[in-house]
Amino acid sequence: MAPEVIVWDFDGVVNRNFVDGRFVWADSLGADLGLDRASLERFIFGSGRMRGIVRGVEDLRDVVAEWLHLEGSEIGADALLSYWFAQDALPDAEVLGWIKALPYRHVIGTNNEARRAAYIETEMGFASRVEKVFASGRMGVAKPDAAYFEAIETWSGVVPARILLVDDSLQNVETVQARGWQGFHFTDATRDGFLAALEGS
Repeated sequence: MAPEVIVWDFDGVVNRNFVDGRFVWADSLGADLGLDRASLERFIFGSGRMRGIVRGVEDLRDVVAEWLHLEGSEIGADALLSYWFAQDALPDAEVLGWIKALPYRHVIGTNNEARRAAYIETEMGFASRVEKVFASGRMGVAKPDAAYFEAIETWSGVVPARILLVDDSLQNVETVQARGWQGFHFTDATRDGFLAALEGS
């Protein structure tokens, strides 16, 4: 059954910023800003605080400002976030082509906090590329929580069997398949089979 709505995960699918198990935006953080990538990753990701950030419980700007203060850096939180978001903007040309060409309703479903979600919509132009950006930080719930997918179902007005999730997280794909959605696990190994899988749905 062909889908009516395709829900595209952003990071790792629409945005090709996850390479060899790491987010590449911070590769030049030390050279460009003199900041310690490992320290930042420990403070935000290793501490588990990102879980609250992507659900809107904590403000990413506040957390970044706290880390910069501890590091003794004179760089402001807004400056670091601007650098982060710009370096992290690596849209996948092939996937963008699919979104433009495929005759379905397209939305983005991402575990991103509100500030970056706004950047994705405005600076990266996705507000005009897709119908809606479902961002966990604005919704207060994140994938793979059931409420996240329920919100998309309610908004779309489409039965689950006609919604397709394209995601690089196998857990997310399996979660929606259990709800009756279609799912495609998007990886470097599977991406070449996406259009064939879509045609066969």
